[in-house]
Amino acid sequence: METVAINGALKTTRGKKAAKAIRRTGAVPCVIYGGAKEIHFTAQEKVFKNLIFTPDFKLVEITVDNNTYKCILKDAQFHPVKDNIMHLDFLELKANHPVKLEIPIRFKGVSPGVKSGGKLMQKLRRIKIKTTPELIVDHVTFDISHLELGTSVRVKDLEAVEGIDILNAPGIPVASVEVPRALRSAEAAADTEVAES
Repeated sequence: METVAINGALKTTRGKKAAKAIRRTGAVPCVIYGGAKEIHFTAQEKVFKNLIFTPDFKLVEITVDNNTYKCILKDAQFHPVKDNIMHLDFLELKANHPVKLEIPIRFKGVSPGVKSGGKLMQKLRRIKIKTTPELIVDHVTFDISHLELGTSVRVKDLEAVEGIDILNAPGIPVASVEVPRALRSAEAAADTEVAES
């Protein structure tokens, strides 16, 4: 599990005016909650790039005022036009305390449907789970080695992992192998020939 280390400065001023002044220096106002008290801090926007702009799930260790907090990113707010990071919320992880989070979905195996010309279409990129900090994983893996043309793999097909509850509805499709138009046309033409003969 990859962990991103961030050094922040304690934020002493509050309000919109203070937040604007912070952003003008290239920093981002942030908050850590879920622990004994809320910690308001700032850090330069560039230190968050490999945490925010990635499909991977990462833990975060934030050091503020000589204290280190193990966290997960819960929410990111962006500027509606410039796409700058405006504010970040982090949840502090506490031992044996269940948390809800979203982690990426990966696939293993080779689909026979893809081998015969189909296209694997991923419908769900992340899955919602509930677990304790000790059991957090950075992804879940679905086996697609049985997927034929026109079939799907669903949330319920994920192998159970001890200590991890899946929060998505079991019937939601995660990925399917779609029959390409060219293949459909060829099949239709073949069916027509059979019908006419």
